[in-house]
Parts: sequence; C-alpha cells; structure tokens
Amino acid sequence: MIINFFQDSIPFSSYVMGATAYFIASFTSIISVANPLAAMPVFISLTEQNTNKERIGIAKKSSFFMFTILTIFLLAGTYIMSFFGISLPGIRIAGGLIIMRSAYSMLTPGHGDRKLTDQDHEAAKEKEDVSFSPMAMPMLSGPGSIAVVIGLASQAEGIADLGIVTIAIILSALVAYIILRLAPISAKYIGSTGMGAVTRMMGFIAMCIAVQFILNGISGFFGI
Repeated sequence: MIINFFQDSIPFSSYVMGATAYFIASFTSIISVANPLAAMPVFISLTEQNTNKERIGIAKKSSFFMFTILTIFLLAGTYIMSFFGISLPGIRIAGGLIIMRSAYSMLTPGHGDRKLTDQDHEAAKEKEDVSFSPMAMPMLSGPGSIAVVIGLASQAEGIADLGIVTIAIILSALVAYIILRLAPISAKYIGSTGMGAVTRMMGFIAMCIAVQFILNGISGFFGI
C-alpha cells in the first residue's frame, strides 16, 4: 500500500512542480515586459491634478484593463494568428523579436525606449480618464506584453496551462495596481537611479525570455 501511494504521488508531484515552474516563468515573463515600474513616472505626471481617491480609481481601472486586454489575447490571439495562416513557430519567433526590442530598450534606456511620445503625453493630459489609454494600452499591456501572452498561449498544452497563465496575468495586474497605487510614495524613495537599475534588471530577464521564445520557434519549425 505504501509503495502504491508513492508510485501514485510521484506523477502528481511532478505535475505540481511542472505547473509551478510554468507559473513562475509566465509571471516573470509578463511582469518584466509590462514593467509597471516604468509606468510610474507617466502615472504620476498624468494624475498630478487628481485627488488621492481619483488616483486609486485610475490605478484600479488601469490594472483591470491590463488584465482584460492580456486575457483576450491569451484566449483569442493564437486563433487570430491561425486565421491568417501564421504557424505557431512563426508566432513564437515574432513574439521573441518584439520582446527582444522591448528588452533592448530597457537595457539601454533613452529617448528611444519610451512607449509614449511627447505629443502623446501632452494629449493624454487633456483626457479626463487615462486608465485605458495610455496607462493600460500601451504602458502596461503594449505590443511586448501581448507578444508574451500569445507566445505563452502557443506553448500551452491544455486548459490547465491556459489557467496557469491566466493566474499569472491576474497576479501581474495586481502587482501593477500596487505599484501604481504606491507610485507617489515609491518615487520618492526609489528615485530615478533605482528605477533605472530595476528596469535594466527586468530588461535582462526579458532578453532571456525573448531568446528562449526564438529558440523554441526555431526548434518547433525544424522539428528539433
């Protein structure tokens, strides 16, 4: 009986370990490319005329829209690409290249890495509600984040894997909300230097993710 118990528990333990590793990989992939820390200065700038209660509301809606956008692309992105005749290896390679561009921008911060132009930033200040645009799109769920989600969806082997990625998206949106919620306080203590260091670290993680996506796409295309 004891031997049978261990024999039955080994596959379950392996599955739990695999699911945990997949969840960690999914969460780190999404949060590193979404990079809510980089959205902090924009959030502070666009909400400087708002009250603290209004800022909390904008942060909530921004994170909710982030979750909604990424979940839609998780569930429908692969089918949309298939409709246009794009293979899964092609999706993975294209997603890897988009993530690589975002990662390079995070590793070498400058004017070229901004998700918003000066014109977009000024136009956003005139909006009554900036939660969807530009905070959710493109700051938190831009092309890089969408590419990550579609890439993860292309590697999912069933509903369970999609559920794991969905949980990772929920956690990423929650982290984004907390960061935006505490943005005015955090900016004082982290400072531009600290934010730059964290951004570079996330950029390195994103670059590794991009390379892995491309390698998975190449191996899938050639059947290696």
